[in-house]
This record gives sequence, structure tokens and C-alpha cells, in this order.
Amino acid sequence: MLLRNILLAFSMVVTLSAFAPANDKFTPAEQQQISIATPRLFARSNAFNIELSLVRPNEYAFPLPVGKIDRHDNNRLEIVSQEGDAVKAMFAGVVRLSRRHAEHGNVIVVRHSNGLETVYANNAQNLVAVGDRVKAGQTIAIIGSKEGRTYLDFWIMINGGRVNPEIILGLKSHKLHKQTLLCTKKGSNVDVSVVKDEVDISDSSIDLNVDPFAKNEVFKLDLEKLEQQQWAYPLPGAKVISPYGGRRNHAGVDLKTRPNDEIVAAFDGEVIRSGPFSAYGNCVILKHAWGLETLYSHQSKNLVKVGDKVKAGQVIGLTGRTGRATTEHLHFEMRFKGRRFNPNIIFDHVNRRLQKSTLTLRKNGGFSSKKN
Repeated sequence: MLLRNILLAFSMVVTLSAFAPANDKFTPAEQQQISIATPRLFARSNAFNIELSLVRPNEYAFPLPVGKIDRHDNNRLEIVSQEGDAVKAMFAGVVRLSRRHAEHGNVIVVRHSNGLETVYANNAQNLVAVGDRVKAGQTIAIIGSKEGRTYLDFWIMINGGRVNPEIILGLKSHKLHKQTLLCTKKGSNVDVSVVKDEVDISDSSIDLNVDPFAKNEVFKLDLEKLEQQQWAYPLPGAKVISPYGGRRNHAGVDLKTRPNDEIVAAFDGEVIRSGPFSAYGNCVILKHAWGLETLYSHQSKNLVKVGDKVKAGQVIGLTGRTGRATTEHLHFEMRFKGRRFNPNIIFDHVNRRLQKSTLTLRKNGGFSSKKN
């Protein structure tokens, strides 16, 4: 029953949190304008999550730890401190802009992979250049003075628009709020709200026949709570010969034991494809409850047909080298609604078991994983 919950969780996953591009190339406009839309921020969906609850202590720093905050209009913070103090990057990211601005003096804008941009203005000196990658807590500037006062002008943006800083951090404590933000595009604006409703689906008291997202925006699943009969490693005894991703953007993980070894279903499901499939060779695709799919390919022989119902651990094929393969092995993929994701999120391939992780899954389509 608990397996059904994990598959239900994945069925609601449309995208991984998809944010700002990770490269260090910016257009001339991005290097000149403080407020500018972030390319492709909403390319996959009109909403995404910012997982502040998963940020580790070394992944966040307040720009001026000893500074005193004065809040001004338009979500701008003045952080008052002493001459010569170092200005720190709030999160890791890439410097998008570093230049003298007519109104704000020396300005730095850092684009972060979580979808935020942070702006540091009125600097006496900028210490980073466009394209530089910075870490959370790294010194990026020296605080400046104006009209006899020494302060940092600081604000936070999403897609070029300023957001309320108090939704992200405590102005008195300087601490990050451990919560999840839902960012939704509405025309030219972005609505930012806190995801509040949460339920832990490892709790056996939950009605498994009810969609947990009907009343909750988010819930968690501890993979260690799954029972042995509810899952199976797809090729028992295998070792990884080619991981997910990498330079060739590998769509799955390649597992090897010996020719004609038994491949088993990872979870309960229904066979929706069984037969030759382009470079995959003999391929089996299983559709699990609520939209999760697993793919198994290069078999010497498939032992199931379309429409068959299978159980976790049931033999569905034998390892081979059909299709585009140079050795007998299993190519294993995990998908949700046609979108692949890294099987390492679910499986520990070294020990051939489920990860010791808790998944956080969201109604709007985001999910993340955190080690227990």
C-alpha cells in the first residue's frame, strides 16, 4: 500500500524545480539592466518552488552579519554597518551584473540556481566581475558610504521584479525562513506564496484511496519506510557500467551482470510496451500507479506482453545486447509523464537498495530529495 503512495507522489511531478540557466553567459542587456526577466525561468511550467527548507547552513549567508536593517519602500533594505565591512553573497550563483549605476552606485546582481536574484548596491568597491561564480558567504564587495552614512542597498528579485524580503528571511534574526515558496507567473508579475499544507505519507493512518493533493499542496515520503515486497532492484547483483547524465546526456543507468540474467519489475505495474523499440532493442515499459513509468531495454528476450499486470520483483525479461548496445546489459530509466529523471533519486546502485532519503513532493509538480 505504501508503494502506491510513492507512485501517487510521482504522478503529480511535472518538473523538477527548473530555474535560472547555470551558464555564465549573459546578453548585453542582462549585463546592463538591474531589473530584467530571467530567460527560461518559466519555460517548463508557469510555476515552480523554491525549497528554502532544504538549504544547508553553509548554503546561505546574510550579506552583512553585523548590519542593522532599515526597510524602505519597494522592498528595498538598507543594511547599515561600518566602513570597510565585507559584503557577502547570500547564495551560490553567477554574477550577472557588476558595474557603476547612475542611481545606485556600484551594483552587483547575482543570479542563483534557485530562481532568485540578489542585488547589492551602494558598494565602495565591487570585487567580482560578470560571469564569476560565487559561493554563499563569499566576499563580493566592500560596503560604501553616502551622505555621511555607511550602508548596503539590498533587494531580492524573481524574474526582474522585487519580492518581499520578509517572505525569505527574518529582518531581525537575519535567518532564512525554513519553508517552501511557490512562485507563479501571472502576466508580467510573479506571485510568491508560502506552501503551508504538508502531510507525511509514511503515516499508515492516511487513507491510501484518497488523493493526498486534494487537500494538501505538499507531502513527504521516507523511502526507508517502504517494505521489501513493495519494490525490487531491477537487476539484482548488478554493477553500474554507465551512470545517468554525463557528457553524453545518458537518459538512464546501465546495469550489468551476465548474459540472459533475469530482469525484474521495480514496482507493481502494467506492461504498456513490449517489443523492439529503435535503439533500445527489445524494450519493456511498465506503467505504475498514478503515472510513474520504468523502462527496461536491450533484452535478449522479453517475458511479458502488453496488458500484463506485474508485481514488484517479477521477472519481465533477460539481459541482452539488442538495439544499440556493445555488451549484454540492462538500460534502466525512470520517467514521469514522459519526462526522465535520475534513477539515483530512488535507488542506491552500490548497495542495490532504496535510498535512505525523504522525498518532498508538491502538487504543482516539483519534487526534491533529502538524505535522512
